[in-house]
Amino acid sequence: MPATDFIRPGLGQRIKRRIKRRIRRSLGPWGVFLQGFIAHPVMVGSIIPSSRFTIAKMLGPVQWDRCQLFVEYGPGVGTFCRPVLERLGRDGRLIVIDTNPLYIDYLRATITDSRFSPVLGSAADVAEIVRAHGHDHADYVLSGLPFSTLPDGIGAAIAAATHRVLRPGGGFLVYQFSARARDFMAQHFKRIDAGFEWLNVLPCTLFWGWKD
Repeated sequence: MPATDFIRPGLGQRIKRRIKRRIRRSLGPWGVFLQGFIAHPVMVGSIIPSSRFTIAKMLGPVQWDRCQLFVEYGPGVGTFCRPVLERLGRDGRLIVIDTNPLYIDYLRATITDSRFSPVLGSAADVAEIVRAHGHDHADYVLSGLPFSTLPDGIGAAIAAATHRVLRPGGGFLVYQFSARARDFMAQHFKRIDAGFEWLNVLPCTLFWGWKD
């Protein structure tokens, strides 16, 4: 009788999950980020997480005293998550949405803040996700998704869904290596501020779309 026949049902899967968790811990955030990029380069868009300069400039216009719900698309290994939680009020909430289970599992294991909710899903379904967490709208939505390489129709759907879910006065914060995202944003946001950050690998364009 094969030795594997003596393994209890489900034990093999638990062992595999345990091994995967140990590998991820040994890799650290950069290793996990690289692993996710290799698996889904079109959806991740960058091989290196954003710099602290990009984070500070991107989050600069946010009125934290008016922020009850902050949403992020494509959080990766949490490069923006921790700075957002540091600025967010005690009653605030951060929901992050990613289609990559590797990143969601990593975030669940490494960020234990009760205000933090990682969700495996599509940014195009943001309204349903926000409602499922007990909110009617979001105050700010942050995105590092590569709009220039997303499959046809996905970028437009995400931009439209984001505009709908934001409260009046809320903002859509986007950082990109390409200016293509502005084309999608401009269909819904009449006022878009733009910036640029050289101290990033690669240098990136920043957009803030405001829902009047």
